[in-house]
Amino acid sequence: MSELIDTYWLYFLVGQYPQGPLGGLALTLLLAVLGIALALPGGILLGLARTSPWAALRLPVTGLVWVIRGTPLLMVVFWAYFFLPSLTGRKSDQFTTMLIALVVFDSAYIAEIVRAGLQGLPRGQLHAARALGLSYLQALRWILLPQALRHMLPSLVNQFVATIKHTSLGTIIGLSELSFIANQINIQVLVKPVEVYATLAFSYFVLCFGLSQLARHLERRLAVRP
Repeated sequence: MSELIDTYWLYFLVGQYPQGPLGGLALTLLLAVLGIALALPGGILLGLARTSPWAALRLPVTGLVWVIRGTPLLMVVFWAYFFLPSLTGRKSDQFTTMLIALVVFDSAYIAEIVRAGLQGLPRGQLHAARALGLSYLQALRWILLPQALRHMLPSLVNQFVATIKHTSLGTIIGLSELSFIANQINIQVLVKPVEVYATLAFSYFVLCFGLSQLARHLERRLAVRP
Protein backbone atom coordinates (compact mmCIF):
# COMPACT_ATOMS: atom_id res chain seq x y z
CA MET A 1 0.00 0.00 0.00
CA SER A 2 2.88 2.37 0.73
CA GLU A 3 4.09 2.06 -2.87
CA LEU A 4 0.59 2.86 -4.11
CA ILE A 5 0.38 5.95 -1.91
CA ASP A 6 3.87 7.12 -2.92
CA THR A 7 2.92 6.90 -6.59
CA TYR A 8 -0.60 8.33 -6.60
CA TRP A 9 -0.91 10.50 -3.49
CA LEU A 10 -0.89 13.80 -5.41
CA TYR A 11 -3.43 12.50 -7.95
CA PHE A 12 -5.57 11.26 -5.06
CA LEU A 13 -5.46 14.66 -3.36
CA VAL A 14 -5.95 17.13 -6.23
CA GLY A 15 -6.57 15.09 -9.40
CA GLN A 16 -4.86 16.52 -12.47
CA TYR A 17 -4.43 19.99 -10.98
CA PRO A 18 -2.56 22.24 -11.95
CA GLN A 19 -2.11 20.62 -15.39
CA GLY A 20 -5.82 19.84 -15.52
CA PRO A 21 -9.05 20.32 -13.56
CA LEU A 22 -9.11 20.07 -9.78
CA GLY A 23 -10.19 16.68 -8.47
CA GLY A 24 -9.76 14.12 -5.72
CA LEU A 25 -10.00 14.97 -2.04
CA ALA A 26 -9.70 18.72 -2.66
CA LEU A 27 -12.70 18.69 -5.01
CA THR A 28 -14.73 16.59 -2.59
CA LEU A 29 -14.13 19.05 0.24
CA LEU A 30 -14.76 22.07 -1.99
CA LEU A 31 -18.03 20.59 -3.21
CA ALA A 32 -19.19 19.68 0.31
CA VAL A 33 -18.31 23.10 1.76
CA LEU A 34 -20.02 24.99 -1.06
CA GLY A 35 -23.02 22.66 -0.95
CA ILE A 36 -23.68 23.12 2.77
CA ALA A 37 -22.88 26.86 2.69
CA LEU A 38 -25.23 27.58 -0.21
CA ALA A 39 -27.95 25.33 1.22
CA LEU A 40 -27.88 26.99 4.64
CA PRO A 41 -29.75 30.23 3.76
CA GLY A 42 -32.39 28.36 1.77
CA GLY A 43 -32.72 25.73 4.48
CA ILE A 44 -33.23 28.39 7.15
CA LEU A 45 -35.92 30.10 5.08
CA LEU A 46 -37.67 26.79 4.42
CA GLY A 47 -37.44 25.90 8.11
CA LEU A 48 -38.97 29.23 9.09
CA ALA A 49 -41.76 28.64 6.60
CA ARG A 50 -42.30 25.14 8.05
CA THR A 51 -43.06 26.70 11.45
CA SER A 52 -45.00 29.67 10.09
CA PRO A 53 -48.44 30.38 11.58
CA TRP A 54 -49.68 31.15 8.05
CA ALA A 55 -51.00 27.95 6.49
CA ALA A 56 -50.78 29.36 2.94
CA LEU A 57 -47.00 29.46 3.38
CA ARG A 58 -46.50 26.50 5.69
CA LEU A 59 -48.40 23.80 3.77
CA PRO A 60 -46.77 24.18 0.31
CA VAL A 61 -43.29 24.36 1.86
CA THR A 62 -44.03 21.31 4.00
CA GLY A 63 -45.05 19.38 0.88
CA LEU A 64 -41.91 20.49 -0.96
CA VAL A 65 -39.63 19.44 1.89
CA TRP A 66 -41.34 16.06 2.18
CA VAL A 67 -40.98 15.43 -1.55
CA ILE A 68 -37.27 16.26 -1.58
CA ARG A 69 -36.52 14.28 1.59
CA GLY A 70 -38.48 11.33 0.22
CA THR A 71 -36.46 11.30 -3.01
CA PRO A 72 -33.05 9.60 -3.24
CA LEU A 73 -30.20 12.03 -3.89
CA LEU A 74 -29.28 9.99 -6.96
CA MET A 75 -32.62 10.94 -8.53
CA VAL A 76 -32.01 14.61 -7.71
CA VAL A 77 -28.61 14.33 -9.43
CA PHE A 78 -30.25 12.81 -12.51
CA TRP A 79 -32.89 15.56 -12.57
CA ALA A 80 -30.20 18.22 -12.40
CA TYR A 81 -28.12 16.47 -15.07
CA PHE A 82 -30.84 15.69 -17.60
CA PHE A 83 -33.87 17.87 -16.79
CA LEU A 84 -32.29 21.28 -16.15
CA PRO A 85 -30.53 21.45 -19.55
CA SER A 86 -33.87 20.82 -21.25
CA LEU A 87 -35.29 23.85 -19.40
CA THR A 88 -32.34 26.20 -19.81
CA GLY A 89 -31.10 25.01 -23.19
CA ARG A 90 -27.57 24.77 -21.80
CA LYS A 91 -25.79 21.70 -20.46
CA SER A 92 -24.20 22.20 -17.06
CA ASP A 93 -20.77 20.83 -16.24
CA GLN A 94 -20.52 17.99 -13.75
CA PHE A 95 -19.42 20.20 -10.85
CA THR A 96 -22.32 22.64 -11.26
CA THR A 97 -24.80 19.79 -11.67
CA MET A 98 -23.64 18.04 -8.50
CA LEU A 99 -23.55 21.31 -6.57
CA ILE A 100 -27.14 22.14 -7.55
CA ALA A 101 -28.28 18.67 -6.49
CA LEU A 102 -26.52 18.95 -3.12
CA VAL A 103 -27.91 22.42 -2.44
CA VAL A 104 -31.47 21.32 -3.19
CA PHE A 105 -31.13 18.14 -1.15
CA ASP A 106 -29.34 19.70 1.82
CA SER A 107 -31.79 22.62 1.95
CA ALA A 108 -34.66 20.23 2.70
CA TYR A 109 -32.72 18.52 5.50
CA ILE A 110 -31.52 21.80 6.99
CA ALA A 111 -35.14 22.98 6.92
CA GLU A 112 -36.07 20.08 9.21
CA ILE A 113 -33.12 20.86 11.48
CA VAL A 114 -34.31 24.47 11.75
CA ARG A 115 -37.90 23.37 12.37
CA ALA A 116 -36.81 21.01 15.15
CA GLY A 117 -34.59 23.70 16.67
CA LEU A 118 -37.40 26.25 16.77
CA GLN A 119 -40.00 23.84 18.05
CA GLY A 120 -37.60 22.68 20.77
CA LEU A 121 -37.59 26.11 22.36
CA PRO A 122 -40.03 26.82 25.23
CA ARG A 123 -43.24 28.25 23.80
CA GLY A 124 -43.32 30.77 26.61
CA GLN A 125 -40.51 32.71 24.94
CA LEU A 126 -42.67 33.55 21.95
CA HIS A 127 -45.58 34.53 24.19
CA ALA A 128 -43.32 36.74 26.30
CA ALA A 129 -41.91 38.42 23.18
CA ARG A 130 -45.40 39.10 21.86
CA ALA A 131 -46.44 40.46 25.25
CA LEU A 132 -43.55 42.93 25.02
CA GLY A 133 -44.99 44.24 21.76
CA LEU A 134 -42.78 42.40 19.27
CA SER A 135 -44.34 41.06 16.11
CA TYR A 136 -44.00 37.38 15.23
CA LEU A 137 -41.20 38.12 12.74
CA GLN A 138 -39.37 40.36 15.20
CA ALA A 139 -39.56 37.71 17.92
CA LEU A 140 -38.29 35.16 15.44
CA ARG A 141 -35.37 37.31 14.35
CA TRP A 142 -34.18 38.66 17.69
CA ILE A 143 -35.11 35.98 20.21
CA LEU A 144 -36.02 32.55 18.80
CA LEU A 145 -33.80 32.03 15.77
CA PRO A 146 -30.45 32.94 17.45
CA GLN A 147 -31.12 30.41 20.21
CA ALA A 148 -32.25 27.75 17.78
CA LEU A 149 -29.19 28.21 15.55
CA ARG A 150 -26.86 27.72 18.51
CA HIS A 151 -28.54 24.44 19.44
CA MET A 152 -28.58 23.34 15.80
CA LEU A 153 -24.79 23.45 15.38
CA PRO A 154 -24.18 19.72 16.13
CA SER A 155 -26.92 18.72 13.68
CA LEU A 156 -25.48 21.02 11.02
CA VAL A 157 -22.05 19.45 11.45
CA ASN A 158 -23.63 16.01 11.07
CA GLN A 159 -25.35 17.22 7.90
CA PHE A 160 -21.97 18.35 6.60
CA VAL A 161 -20.65 14.84 7.27
CA ALA A 162 -23.53 13.42 5.24
CA THR A 163 -22.80 15.90 2.45
CA ILE A 164 -19.18 14.75 2.24
CA LYS A 165 -20.38 11.18 1.75
CA HIS A 166 -23.03 12.29 -0.75
CA THR A 167 -20.38 13.84 -3.01
CA SER A 168 -19.33 10.29 -3.95
CA LEU A 169 -22.44 10.11 -6.17
CA GLY A 170 -20.69 12.57 -8.45
CA THR A 171 -18.80 9.63 -9.91
CA ILE A 172 -22.06 8.60 -11.65
CA ILE A 173 -21.90 11.69 -13.87
CA GLY A 174 -18.12 11.62 -14.32
CA LEU A 175 -17.19 14.22 -11.69
CA SER A 176 -13.56 13.69 -10.68
CA GLU A 177 -14.18 13.69 -6.93
CA LEU A 178 -12.51 11.31 -4.50
CA SER A 179 -14.38 8.11 -5.45
CA PHE A 180 -13.95 8.78 -9.18
CA ILE A 181 -10.19 9.29 -8.73
CA ALA A 182 -9.98 6.03 -6.75
CA ASN A 183 -11.75 4.24 -9.60
CA GLN A 184 -9.28 5.73 -12.09
CA ILE A 185 -6.32 4.62 -9.98
CA ASN A 186 -7.79 1.13 -9.72
CA ILE A 187 -8.15 0.98 -13.51
CA GLN A 188 -4.50 1.96 -13.93
CA VAL A 189 -3.15 -0.41 -11.28
CA LEU A 190 -5.61 -3.31 -11.95
CA VAL A 191 -4.08 -5.72 -9.44
CA LYS A 192 -4.56 -3.80 -6.17
CA PRO A 193 -8.28 -3.07 -5.75
CA VAL A 194 -8.21 -3.90 -2.03
CA GLU A 195 -5.45 -1.36 -1.35
CA VAL A 196 -7.08 1.31 -3.51
CA TYR A 197 -10.52 1.07 -1.98
CA ALA A 198 -9.15 0.59 1.55
CA THR A 199 -7.34 3.91 1.11
CA LEU A 200 -10.57 5.47 -0.15
CA ALA A 201 -12.57 4.11 2.79
CA PHE A 202 -9.92 5.26 5.26
CA SER A 203 -9.97 8.78 3.79
CA TYR A 204 -13.75 9.05 4.17
CA PHE A 205 -13.51 7.60 7.68
CA VAL A 206 -10.91 10.12 8.84
CA LEU A 207 -12.93 13.04 7.48
CA CYS A 208 -16.32 11.89 8.74
CA PHE A 209 -15.17 10.53 12.10
CA GLY A 210 -13.27 13.72 12.87
CA LEU A 211 -16.29 15.88 12.08
CA SER A 212 -18.60 13.55 14.04
CA GLN A 213 -16.35 13.97 17.08
CA LEU A 214 -16.57 17.73 16.59
CA ALA A 215 -20.37 17.46 16.59
CA ARG A 216 -20.27 15.47 19.83
CA HIS A 217 -17.95 18.04 21.39
CA LEU A 218 -20.28 20.87 20.41
CA GLU A 219 -23.25 18.95 21.79
CA ARG A 220 -21.54 18.48 25.15
CA ARG A 221 -20.48 22.14 25.28
CA LEU A 222 -23.97 23.34 24.51
CA ALA A 223 -25.49 20.97 27.07
CA VAL A 224 -23.60 22.60 29.94
CA ARG A 225 -24.26 26.18 28.83
CA PRO A 226 -27.38 27.92 30.15
